[in-house]
Amino acid sequence: MSFEIENRVSKSPIQSIDLSDFLVNKEFDNFDIRNWLKDDLILIEKDFRNHVISFDWSIYKNKLVSISCSTDAIIPDWAFMLISSELNKLNIKNFIGSTEDFENILMIEAINSIDLSTYKNKPVIIKGCTNKKFKKYFYSLLIDKIQPVAKSIMFGEACSSVPIFKAKK
Repeated sequence: MSFEIENRVSKSPIQSIDLSDFLVNKEFDNFDIRNWLKDDLILIEKDFRNHVISFDWSIYKNKLVSISCSTDAIIPDWAFMLISSELNKLNIKNFIGSTEDFENILMIEAINSIDLSTYKNKPVIIKGCTNKKFKKYFYSLLIDKIQPVAKSIMFGEACSSVPIFKAKK
């Protein structure tokens, strides 16, 4: 008597969502305004503008750039905007704020751009075991996005999932 192992999960209509799939696969870099401040504290407009004009922004090509200041200096908003504008001229995606905040914004954009047709009237399992720990609000956004179309939503792994939602028949 021989038994063939059958992968019933792969044959089921269950659609799996792994938040790791939404991570941006591009290098992040941070531009720190601190380097262009006098004594790490004072922004002198003329000097700052000269730095912006003479800087080779192309070193950030194919990267995602967060723009911040690592000191407690009071930096006017236009300084951040000026750098963002220069990066935009070269089509370099950038964000004024921390790299972590930038990553979070990109995750939100990815969740918002999900093709819902993949999940329409199907059971969905949101994977629980990933290599990265995700902010709880990503799960909230995911539920908000897919619940209107999914037949059911579970959390965990196919072998041990926790029911989250079941559509009314």
